[in-house]
Amino acid sequence: MQTSFGTGQTNRENTDLAFTDPLTGLGNHRRFFDKVERLIADRSDDPAPFAVGILDLDGFKPINDLFGHKAGDDILIQVAMRLRASMDSHSTVCRIGADEFAFLYPMVFSEEAATERARMLIEILSAPYDVGERTARLSASTGCSLFYSGEETTDILINKAETALYHAKRSGRGKVVVYTREMEEAAKRVTRIEQALRRAVSAGEVEPHFQPIVDLGTRRTIGFEALARWSDPDLGPVSPAVFIPIAEERGIIGPLSQLVLRKATEAARGWPGDLFLSFNLSPSQLVDQNTGLHILSILDRTGFDPRRLEIEITETGLMNDPISAEKIVEDLRRVGIRVSLDDFGTGQSSLGRLREFNFDKLKIDRAFVSSILEDRPSEHIIRAILAMCEGLGMDVVAEGIEQEAQADRLVQFGCAAKGIPEIAERRIGIGRLAEQIALAALRAKAI
Repeated sequence: MQTSFGTGQTNRENTDLAFTDPLTGLGNHRRFFDKVERLIADRSDDPAPFAVGILDLDGFKPINDLFGHKAGDDILIQVAMRLRASMDSHSTVCRIGADEFAFLYPMVFSEEAATERARMLIEILSAPYDVGERTARLSASTGCSLFYSGEETTDILINKAETALYHAKRSGRGKVVVYTREMEEAAKRVTRIEQALRRAVSAGEVEPHFQPIVDLGTRRTIGFEALARWSDPDLGPVSPAVFIPIAEERGIIGPLSQLVLRKATEAARGWPGDLFLSFNLSPSQLVDQNTGLHILSILDRTGFDPRRLEIEITETGLMNDPISAEKIVEDLRRVGIRVSLDDFGTGQSSLGRLREFNFDKLKIDRAFVSSILEDRPSEHIIRAILAMCEGLGMDVVAEGIEQEAQADRLVQFGCAAKGIPEIAERRIGIGRLAEQIALAALRAKAI
């Protein structure tokens, strides 16, 4: 009898350990799935609604990097304590990922109630956390889904909550989103685009189009920016504003970027030697230490002079991993590639980044340029940027000029003397580009 009792107790203890998160003492993902499956079974005959949700801590990684992993673990323990204390006797919270928690509300029957409960959790987690002698603050994003029908499984409910969480994260920090049918349709469309894009990249069907870069003083074209363009047989033309974020999120951006750069440098190789090519890198590429090697390999294969290439990176890209970004920038500049900071003034980096990274050029974001004629603050910001770049010895590009009056105003500010502003008046494919460059060469000879 003693042996049998001892064995049963040991089995229960082993089961508890298998269903428990060792750091926080909460249930783990196995516990959560088990709880949801049991509740679905209990309500199979009378499927009364209930809510599940996934809560993701916003900005936990930077805090973890700043304070250290020990402090990060302490914060996670405090998060778990707050969440556990907020649960009523019917509800459950578990830790299902590094900084992800899941909750089950059996007595929540509506989207409004689920939203209210989730907002309460976010509020509870927003209070400061003790980290030794210092404090840290966190926010959280939450995605929820509701069980309505006996046909829904645990996997379906969790997937819906994850889809809602994805939408919450894209909306900004501290957001709550409850899953809707529209999200399901949007998620299916994203998947369709992703699969079509993978096939297109593999088949080499994404093409570069070229946007002229014009010297405002002489109105002479001095270079072109390569932009990815894609038209699918079934989907038709797909906007880069749609497929580029999908490529970044689904891990396709590397192969896509390499394809477009290869085609662009093959086309630019035959341009007159005084024209340069500008090319954008995505934030995720600045985290990959192989990015520089990929670029140099493509230039070597296509025979394009690195000194005629200009790489554009964004402030957001710098902030993801400044150390990695700095190394990639150094590797590129070492072989003569110029590096430009794109969308300046709209990201999160400090002015100190301009000193640390030694950029060759700075691009004034189109948001300031488009409103330069009627918005005094935009005018003053542009003047300040021009003065700063003159002091730093950097070229300047005014992005998105679409009216002659905007160009004239920039010339008044001395922009033509200080940099190389861009007139974004047309975007053309390789064939049209070759025609335009040939015509320009003939005109030059005639003159």
